[in-house]
Amino acid sequence: MQEIVFPFAGGLGLFLIGMMLLSQGLVAFGGAATKRALAHFTGTPAKAFLSGTLATMAVQSSTATTVTLIGFVSAGLITFTQAIGVLIGASLGNTATGWIVAGLGLKVQLGFYTLPMIGTGAMLKLLARGGWAELGMAAAGFGMMFLGLDTLQQGMRGLSEVFNLAELPSGGFVALVVTMLIGLALTAVLQSSTAAIATTLTALHTQTINFEQAAALVVGAAIGTTLTGALVTVGGTIYAKRTALAYILFNAVAGALAIILLPVFLRVIEWLGTHAGLDAGATSLAAFHTLFIAVGVILFLPFVSRFARLVERLLPERGEVVTQRLDASLLSIPAVALEASQRALEQVAQRLLTVYSEMLSGSDTDTHEQRLQQAAPLLNEIYDFVSRVELPAGDAVTGAQRIAQLHAIDHLLRFRTRLHDLTRADIDLAEPDYGWALQNSRRILQLARDGLEQGNLQTHLGQLEADAMELAGLSKQVRHELLRETASGPVTSAHALKRTDTYRWLERTANHIWRVCHYLSQGRLANGSPPAAPEPP
Repeated sequence: MQEIVFPFAGGLGLFLIGMMLLSQGLVAFGGAATKRALAHFTGTPAKAFLSGTLATMAVQSSTATTVTLIGFVSAGLITFTQAIGVLIGASLGNTATGWIVAGLGLKVQLGFYTLPMIGTGAMLKLLARGGWAELGMAAAGFGMMFLGLDTLQQGMRGLSEVFNLAELPSGGFVALVVTMLIGLALTAVLQSSTAAIATTLTALHTQTINFEQAAALVVGAAIGTTLTGALVTVGGTIYAKRTALAYILFNAVAGALAIILLPVFLRVIEWLGTHAGLDAGATSLAAFHTLFIAVGVILFLPFVSRFARLVERLLPERGEVVTQRLDASLLSIPAVALEASQRALEQVAQRLLTVYSEMLSGSDTDTHEQRLQQAAPLLNEIYDFVSRVELPAGDAVTGAQRIAQLHAIDHLLRFRTRLHDLTRADIDLAEPDYGWALQNSRRILQLARDGLEQGNLQTHLGQLEADAMELAGLSKQVRHELLRETASGPVTSAHALKRTDTYRWLERTANHIWRVCHYLSQGRLANGSPPAAPEPP
């Protein structure tokens, strides 16, 4: 029994570790480019589908693509409709590993020949730096994956002599469903559909199971691969949950069609073997996997928008919209997490500026106090999220972006407090004495709102600074003149102090608006924006 269990368990473990190292190495080596491609080349459903397919083939992990995609959707970098196209592509891209295993891993005993690759990759990981170290880890993982396949085949051959799965009931619908559920459970336990499919391919290659059972196991593995993405969304945002649900529904429908239409698929595979030279066994199983996912693609891709609306109806939005995108799963992807918090801060800033605009125009303050009270917990939640973002060591760009966002939160909180004080103060800004200050304040307010709405705060910073400094200088001058008039008698002390406090309030509020815009502009630096103006005092 040891001759069976040890090679089986060890081979499966080596394959899993190899896949993990390969995926991690490829993601680290080319992950930034892959993420940029996902974010930028998803304009249409067809482009999104192609991006998802290529990205998954590049990193050899649909889970990596899905988890990254959930982060992008949560952060608002791509729309939910675009995300569905990427998910469908990821499902098709995930079938590529089956072809590699069937075409190389089982036909050619690569385990022995990849041993030098494992050694070289390990040395690169230990001694090299940067991209070479990550590439070494990927190379070592690639070699371990095929070494594990060789060992796994030894265990499977021994297992077939003791327990022949081909003797299990087959041919009936119930038997296929049971076998499919076994494949789903195997994927859930291994947390890797690739490992489950490789195990199935090896079992078929060693004739431990028949083709029909192997096909049902592959269908189960395809559905089971969605579980990792679903687990990532536990406690996540509504956008993350919608993405996971769409992935589950697509794979479940494609899998159900594969089981129901299995006789049809088997005839197609048989026809390909006869007329297209498709090899029987593991290669045919890889073709079956690609075929039934491709059928799902053909059925879903033309109706991506309708599918997106269906999922949105199943999971409607609830709660505060501003902070719904602050998903804890983003914290390990600093650039995406800080993009999500940046957008949330810009939304809160727009809300507060809208309240201030209404106050300056003299509109009713009944709703102002309630809206200002709602802003405080939102800013505290964003602060907590930004503080927990996991920054890589030595990453000065994202570090500067986080510091800028924390400064922006500080000034937004102070701005909110000043607005809240105004709702409780007995001040009539419509008095002629405040006309010049209100004109300047409205100009500053409009510049800030235009910059946020147009997404180009940087171009308004110079004028914002000049207007804020002008208001501060005029305020100081008017306060001095007012106090001098008080000393000579025409103006009462109480009236003078009230006016000077109001001028000072308008001056400091304008200064907070300028600072908020400055730091929000700095928060965009990591996304390639031009450098911000010098830091205000």
